[in-house]
Amino acid sequence: MPRPLKVGVQLPEVEYAPKWTDLAQMARTAEDIGLDSVWVGDHYLYRHPEGTRGPWEAWTQLAAIAAVTSRVEIGPLVASTSFHQPGVLAKLAMTVEEISGGRLIVGLGAGWNETEYKAFGFPFDHRVSRFEEAFTIIRTLLREGAIDFEGEYYTLRDCELLPRGPRAEGPPLLIGSSGPRMLRITMPYVEQWNAWYTTYGNAPDGLPEQHALVDAACADVGRDAAQVERTVAAFVQLPGADGLRVFDRHTAPPISGTPREIAGVLRDLAAAGVAHVQLVIDPVTPAGVEALAPVLEALDAG
Repeated sequence: MPRPLKVGVQLPEVEYAPKWTDLAQMARTAEDIGLDSVWVGDHYLYRHPEGTRGPWEAWTQLAAIAAVTSRVEIGPLVASTSFHQPGVLAKLAMTVEEISGGRLIVGLGAGWNETEYKAFGFPFDHRVSRFEEAFTIIRTLLREGAIDFEGEYYTLRDCELLPRGPRAEGPPLLIGSSGPRMLRITMPYVEQWNAWYTTYGNAPDGLPEQHALVDAACADVGRDAAQVERTVAAFVQLPGADGLRVFDRHTAPPISGTPREIAGVLRDLAAAGVAHVQLVIDPVTPAGVEALAPVLEALDAG
């Protein structure tokens, strides 16, 4: 039987400070056991009562992951358009697209973590307005290769994105937001939409409300809602879980149980309209990724 949905895994972000050797092993293991994608978060700094932690930089990781894998799709979940000038972000994406041989999915968002904005000197005001301009620039450069743009926040004169990557139309775009204004800005253009697991309660029955928001936004902008692929992150607790999700902003009950039980929830997500799920796993270690193998076997067995 064909797999009912694509299944990916997110690599560690702030659960601990992984070495590159661990990240590379997890990416290769993901590919070896049959996962469909590998994802990284895009953040710089977290401060919580539990302490202060900072992830490795996302685009550098993606370039390295692209170089040590050959099949899995890769992407940021999701890249903040605030962290780079939009033309530079498009350049980073097209470079990773080339290194990966056309396996990149460009996840984008407006950002939310004020701590890292202040620490690294990014403006935190008017984030959605800034996103709207950045999104116009990024999507135009990735798809058309050139733009001349003057906005309130960004100005690019006769900008060209050269060289081009392996796909003439550029990599697909994914938006990670359920905000009405963000959906209105992005629904005319993106191929994919994503919800973090706390947004829908980490359960299939929480998805209809979220999908209705996407459907309504598509109707408002004249887009066929069926053209926007639905994707979600899902939090899965595996044997040996060590509670490393303490740095999450919110909580939701984890998906857990036997491999067949976890696969059953993934099938329920597919039945709810999800085409691609990114697993946020605990423990998020090489052994944790390896532990997904029997889940995939149960999922593929039907």
